[in-house]
Amino acid sequence: MTFLVIGLGSMGKRRIRCLKALGHTDISGFDVRADRRDEVSGQFGIPVYDDFDEALRSRRPQALIISVPPDLHHHFMKIALERNIHFFVEASVVDTDMEEIRRKLETTAIVAAPSATLLFHPAIRQIQEIVRSGRLGKLSNVVHHSGQYLPDWHTYEPVADYYVSNPETSGGREIVPFELSWLTTVFGFPKRVCGNFRKTITIAGAENICDTYNALFDYGDFLASLTVDVVSRHAVRRLMINGEKGQLVWDWDENAIRVFDPDTEEWERIPYDMGSAAPGYNANIGENMYIDEVRNFIEAIEGTSPFANTMDNDHRVLKLLYAIEEADQKSQYVRFEE
Repeated sequence: MTFLVIGLGSMGKRRIRCLKALGHTDISGFDVRADRRDEVSGQFGIPVYDDFDEALRSRRPQALIISVPPDLHHHFMKIALERNIHFFVEASVVDTDMEEIRRKLETTAIVAAPSATLLFHPAIRQIQEIVRSGRLGKLSNVVHHSGQYLPDWHTYEPVADYYVSNPETSGGREIVPFELSWLTTVFGFPKRVCGNFRKTITIAGAENICDTYNALFDYGDFLASLTVDVVSRHAVRRLMINGEKGQLVWDWDENAIRVFDPDTEEWERIPYDMGSAAPGYNANIGENMYIDEVRNFIEAIEGTSPFANTMDNDHRVLKLLYAIEEADQKSQYVRFEE
């Protein structure tokens, strides 16, 4: 299979590593920046291009990996549709032309794979199984916090130099749908939402972004809260689920899920293997979930397994982000339609 990776920043390089880990060698890259092309050419030994049309003509790719900033996703997705090329696209935060893209996908057989990386996290896979098994009983409430420090994302370049400093595609705003992609898979979509988003501290180069999002989700018979921030000096992901038959706690620093059984008054510790992280990345951000995600994309192209996420679902998650923002602007709950 022939792949063209569009955008050779941190995620583009990661997707090249994923493809190589899966044994694929017919890979090329496109980027307008000469430094990124030179780095990728030297590190991976693949052909690189500064002209996108030339890359398409020369390589005739069967699949595109779209790893450009989120506000450029729509441009390359539309080209993929025009050229009838399968595509994988990184996590979105803006829905430019999404309705048009979804309509066109209904009339084509190409695979459109919007990223949902955390669905491939071993802990989240187990959490989903536990919740669906009924082991926790009827759910009462869910509390989740995802926090990182924005300057730690790319220690090799200033925050101002890439898309996370843009209010529309900012780091904090982007992570909300990144987390919602798995939360809505495990718990479904809420009936109502309220929330707040704010700039709370000053981050050099990102003075105009909101760094913290808080959301409350009303599911009718249980409640959930989500906090996402890019101000946490130690990166965190912590989840607590309270049910009538038990409690589940996950802290990604522990490499284990813990489940409390009130009948025995004991905690069961369920370990998982996160795999190794690439150099320069948080130890909890293992490469395996990214490799598994790309593998799933290839399986979808081959027709052996559907991709874990759909463009329709991806758009719905983005609408939930926008509902949180609308709720803050209106100072009221916003009903979220099923």
